[in-house]
Amino acid sequence: MSQFIKRPITITADQWHKNGDHPEDYAEPITDYERGRPVTYSPQHQRVNDWEGQVVRRYRPDTSGDTPCKHCGQPLHGHGWIDTLEGGHVVCPGDWIITGVKGERYPCKPDVFEATYAPIERG
Repeated sequence: MSQFIKRPITITADQWHKNGDHPEDYAEPITDYERGRPVTYSPQHQRVNDWEGQVVRRYRPDTSGDTPCKHCGQPLHGHGWIDTLEGGHVVCPGDWIITGVKGERYPCKPDVFEATYAPIERG
């Protein structure tokens, strides 16, 4: 059996707790062209009106939103959804959203994140 060690790389990560938590969720204005003329909505308008996040979207389960999550036990209506290179994933409150070396994003459970990553001390 071959063994390998993970190369040290710097990642960006933000802990997610609820819709709109990711710093890039409301980073850009959104223009709506469906009304016959373009209407642009500012990031502030999106946040104040609780628009769906652009990085972590709202999770829309096939079951009742009150159903407990199989990973964390919290009701599914408080969860998010993120598209990854491997397909979509449910995001539990408290998960970390990691941005990888090629800009890809994926969720990571807090215990795995803590065991794998350490903060960079800026001095």
